Amino acid sequence: MTTIRIILIACCLWATQASAGVLVRDAEGNELALNQPAQRIISLAPNITELLFAAGGAHHVVGVMQFSDFPEAAKKIAVIGDSHELDMERILALHPDLLVVWRGGGSGKQISQLQKLHIPVFYIDLRKMDDIPRTVMLLGQLMGTESQANATAAGLQQQLTLLSGTYAHRTPVRIFYQVWDKPLFTLNGQHIVSDAIRLCGGVNIFAGLANLSPNVDIEAVLQEDPDAIVGTTESNPADGGVTMWNRYPALRAVRHGHIVTIDGNLMNRAGPRMIAGTAALCEKLDSVRKKTP
Repeated sequence: MTTIRIILIACCLWATQASAGVLVRDAEGNELALNQPAQRIISLAPNITELLFAAGGAHHVVGVMQFSDFPEAAKKIAVIGDSHELDMERILALHPDLLVVWRGGGSGKQISQLQKLHIPVFYIDLRKMDDIPRTVMLLGQLMGTESQANATAAGLQQQLTLLSGTYAHRTPVRIFYQVWDKPLFTLNGQHIVSDAIRLCGGVNIFAGLANLSPNVDIEAVLQEDPDAIVGTTESNPADGGVTMWNRYPALRAVRHGHIVTIDGNLMNRAGPRMIAGTAALCEKLDSVRKKTP
């Protein structure tokens, strides 16, 4: 065998090994290097489960958190804990080669313990709507499912571009976004929901608050006097808990009948379905515009 042929074979082998490796930077700024794409992944948040499936991970996800109920196939995957505590024994028994974790989520100490056992961890954090397709692409890289992930991401980005072009520059609608009624709390301007509101041409009246998910009182809402109140159906299956505002007929949103609800599973989970939720929100806010005197 000639020297040149040996070099060519060696180069081909190196290229094959290099292509099998994965190097991706996560939301913590850490570079995650895998010798090969992840095959046994544990999702540590319901929205992460949805993102993994969208990225082509249907056959790669072996463990999920409680309430991972979409898509339907996710209900059949082993549950390894909830937002308060992980089942460490069950996680280890699943032999994961990657944990995908929501940045700032719970179970920090347990995740650190798993990292000490040399289980790779990848943190995600979505603050802008554009982060949804971008994260789908990153997860596709981690799993070696780039073809499906990139196609899905392109479709999601196209939908976002269309929504922004249609609604973002229309007359602003000041809204109170109500996540829960007892206690009453909302989301600030750093939350991805606020970016969805902005994309629809809306203004989050509590965008300037410091906490990501701040509690507010009724008096603060009355003082801001929003054009519309948007409640999510997670807080009350019947009405999103927003009928409480009917006790305040002087409130602009009540006076003009601008109290609406939206499916919290679409809007409050930062995953691919949030784009459909945002489209529904945009339509509702546009209806408010048309009915405003």
